[in-house]
Amino acid sequence: MKKGSKLYSISHFTCPQCQEGKFLVSNIYDLKHVGDVREHCDICGLKYSKEPGFYYGAMYVSYGLGVALFVTIWASCNLFFDDVNVWLQIGLVVFFSVVLSPYLFALSKIIWANMFIHYKVDAKINQQKAVIH
Repeated sequence: MKKGSKLYSISHFTCPQCQEGKFLVSNIYDLKHVGDVREHCDICGLKYSKEPGFYYGAMYVSYGLGVALFVTIWASCNLFFDDVNVWLQIGLVVFFSVVLSPYLFALSKIIWANMFIHYKVDAKINQQKAVIH
């Protein structure tokens, strides 16, 4: 993936505008700050939250990611194994949902932000000019 694509920003959890600054406050699995988004980008100065409640829409993305996880586990169990117990499938879905929930929560926020914030090649340069003046 090259810089400038939405997938680059999503996979590296970087600023959607300059794709260099960090998007999250800390590590994805830091349970004290799970899913916390920085206020501004350290590199280009972009305010990550466009309006109050901006990330409420990320719930729809999170729901879709959860459904995709469920379908993937269910289909994998039924396609790759002959006779899988239903309770084993439920256990696997619950286990992976709990383990991956902080990651899916953060992923839904970066996907949501990338839907509305677009990459700008000169974002870093414009921020430097604004600081000089």
